[in-house]
Amino acid sequence: MTDRIQLNTANEFIARHIGPRADDEQAMLQTLGYDSLEALSASVIPESIKGTSVLGMQPGLSEADALASIKAIASKNQLFKTYIGQGYYNTHTPAPILRNLLENPAWYTAYTPYQPEISQGRLESLLNFQTLISDLTGLPIANASLLDEATAAAEAMTFCKRLSKNKSSHQFFASSHCHPQTLDVLRTRAEPLGITVVVADEAELTDVSPFFGALLQYPASNGDLFDYRELVERFHSANALVAVAADLLALTLLTPPGEFGADVAIGSAQRFGVPLGFGGPHAAYFSTKDAYKRDMPGRLVGVSVDRHGKQALRLAMQTREQHIRREKATSNICTAQVLLANIASMYAVYHGPRGLTQIANRVHHLTAIFAKGLSQLGLNVEQQYFFDSVTVNTGADTAALHAKARAQQINLREIDAQRLGLSLDETTSQASVEDLWAIFAGDGQTLPDFAALEQSVEARLPQALLRESAILSHPVFNRYHSETELMRYLRKLADKDLALDRTMIPLGSCTMKLNAASEMIPVTWAEFGNLHPFAPADQSAGYQQLTDELEAMLCAATGYDSISLQPNAGSQGEYAGLLAIRAYHQSRGDERRDICLIPQSAHGTNPATANMAGMRVVVTACDSRGNVDIEDLRAKAIEHRDHLAAIMITYPSTHGVFEEGIREICAIVHDNGGQVYIDGANMNAMVGLCAPGKFGGDVSHLNLHKTFCIPHGGGGPGVGPIGVKSHLTPFLPGHATMARKEGAVCAAPFGSASILPITWMYISMMGGEGLKRASQLAILNANYISRRLEEHYPVLYTGSSGLVAHECILDLRPLKETSGISVDDVAKRLIDFGFHAPTMSFPVAGTLMIEPTESESREELDRFCDAMIKIREEIRAVESGVLDKEDNPLKNAPHTAAEIVGEWTHPYSREQAVYPVVSLIDGKYWPPVGRVDNVFGDRNLICACPSIESYQEA
Repeated sequence: MTDRIQLNTANEFIARHIGPRADDEQAMLQTLGYDSLEALSASVIPESIKGTSVLGMQPGLSEADALASIKAIASKNQLFKTYIGQGYYNTHTPAPILRNLLENPAWYTAYTPYQPEISQGRLESLLNFQTLISDLTGLPIANASLLDEATAAAEAMTFCKRLSKNKSSHQFFASSHCHPQTLDVLRTRAEPLGITVVVADEAELTDVSPFFGALLQYPASNGDLFDYRELVERFHSANALVAVAADLLALTLLTPPGEFGADVAIGSAQRFGVPLGFGGPHAAYFSTKDAYKRDMPGRLVGVSVDRHGKQALRLAMQTREQHIRREKATSNICTAQVLLANIASMYAVYHGPRGLTQIANRVHHLTAIFAKGLSQLGLNVEQQYFFDSVTVNTGADTAALHAKARAQQINLREIDAQRLGLSLDETTSQASVEDLWAIFAGDGQTLPDFAALEQSVEARLPQALLRESAILSHPVFNRYHSETELMRYLRKLADKDLALDRTMIPLGSCTMKLNAASEMIPVTWAEFGNLHPFAPADQSAGYQQLTDELEAMLCAATGYDSISLQPNAGSQGEYAGLLAIRAYHQSRGDERRDICLIPQSAHGTNPATANMAGMRVVVTACDSRGNVDIEDLRAKAIEHRDHLAAIMITYPSTHGVFEEGIREICAIVHDNGGQVYIDGANMNAMVGLCAPGKFGGDVSHLNLHKTFCIPHGGGGPGVGPIGVKSHLTPFLPGHATMARKEGAVCAAPFGSASILPITWMYISMMGGEGLKRASQLAILNANYISRRLEEHYPVLYTGSSGLVAHECILDLRPLKETSGISVDDVAKRLIDFGFHAPTMSFPVAGTLMIEPTESESREELDRFCDAMIKIREEIRAVESGVLDKEDNPLKNAPHTAAEIVGEWTHPYSREQAVYPVVSLIDGKYWPPVGRVDNVFGDRNLICACPSIESYQEA
């Protein structure tokens, strides 16, 4: 008799997300001395916080059912033809970029390129991006992207404050012609820092002496084109710096900001092939003068050399300055928008200078045709000069025109009761223009003759502002214009890198876990990708349902009462969380509360964020086991009780353990009038097991790009929503489009909205049971690695049971003493084994922090452990003198193919260099460069593609 067929099988996705099979799980538990995951969890989680999880969601959906459900949600979004503009534009994502970059795990699962030897492909793409920005803005140095245009403007404001010679001023001028969302974020960022943002029409500005800096929009948000030369000179004469928010497409035709004296240019690269996505993620840009390069926020890709003298790329020295300078850091950002910057970069590579200029000319010509036709219909645009945006005074007919447009599924920009605006873009066609004319035409009016106007209309760009300098003369922008060439270029770059599609990336605190294909599929659906963030609310019902459901899911996972999805990076989440605490104290008349306690082990963004939020940092000690020194904390909380605002604490700790005293820590802070901010970077150890909102936290940010499966994308996008208890709900980030109008921390109301479906899919498919199991397996995998490696490398910190949480720290400092081998040597040697290195020297110098995540199989964990054990054997060979102390496989790692086939002078064999274990013969990763010389790169800072002359010389 055959077995009965089971019709109701378990959800297949949980097993597909989690790496170890049932037999492997039991074997690993046996290695640790436990008979079940529940027993292991019970030993790891402190007694005081057990049972705090409130996760009680429905069982997980199958992949097919989840995709069907989210498709139904997406279908509720209405895709009107949109001319709203205001910094967001329709664009065509070239199909080879969509398929070979945005949808390619080789690009979207990569990590931030802190290990340059295995990141040369994405570093080259980012160098192209920096060159693109520098060329178009006319400023010699550009970074590798920021979060969005509004936050880039806020960074420019604080940048001007630091560098302006008008030191006594606390006023920043912002043109009333800037995008409204930019002005909102400027006000949010300025207030805690004691900066006053003065918004006015620059044409009416008679005295510039009160200002340390200024922000101008070019072209203006309403479409006007102004010549800012004289105004910039006036600001400079008053010792103020000038930042210009500029449209990249317009800069292919217009005089760049650097050529009319701007000190900084900022803006968005969204219209270079990146979908609207209801507001994000989009790469912002920031460029400045060479003299200011050391003060520029964000990441900077620089050119250096490897140990063979070959050109190699790497991130320049200020990239993680917040970890070094902490509360003295100039910014708390440590996320770029790398995946989106790469799309924009490749959009420019694919189209080239001629293609970009043709697109810009076509958009402008269509706008001029539209404006001329409008005048034939009896309406005139307000602008004498414009690029792609115009304003029309429609008087009492304004509301009726909006209604008429929406009846035709067209959105125009709402300016006020008397005026409306339009922005054209690369997707606009002749038919589009004629449809617009039809909206403005009165009864019986004949539409203008498009063909006649096309032949007769003149450009509406001012002669004095026409661009004369060349753009994008570098070879990379002048070769890859066929799809074949671009496809091969993208493949060539991807082949240089290590991403999750090749290997485990065991980074502590960064949670590089599976980004499942079924989670990623909805991201590129038009229903999510083609919606403007300021479209009328009734057109975004799908997004509203998605965000409502996701907020409820995250509340269940964390134990908090409310969630804001607006922060578009972990750093922004930290900032929004501290602003909520600050506003709460102020609402109670406690303006004096400005002390933030931060343990010395904290992530470097924590003190930087506290400083940005207008708080003073007081550091508390840690004990010998890496835990917060509770008595030191108690003493400092009591000492500062009249001024205590908050504590920022990471849980499980940055040292990878569940601290037993977390409830006591929270109680001490609360008893002394403060609020508890729990950094959610390590939430992957807690979901379904314990909930920060239930064991003492008042606010936490969550890294959706860590715990909740949004991919890192080579260093961004990220999403950092905050969860709060009910008393902080009124102080969550606001937005002009939301009930609470003030307090925006980024440009769009839901931040990086188009990637929120990833987390919705993950949580929906895992369900409550699956999420809990994921946390348990993350803990199991980390402890398995810890146990396998502890006899070879000391595990620096463990909990009271001798176990770690979801990550472990290996102490390599003794090896430096006995062998001269450093943590860098071990990290680079791992590349020869085909692995990305764990987190180096954080939070403790000379250590490796390893987080395997639940997605890695036992086979992959063993492969990593075998590599680490083999490396320890090589270190012993150095210690014993079998291997030379200076000329050995670790000091010379990583080894390139070019080195192997060249003259071999080392005392160890080629085989030991590149095939230290037999399994590598089947699938060897060859690093494209040897060890990169960071010091050389910082002393000879080059942050753009080499000049065309250097290619000619070569």
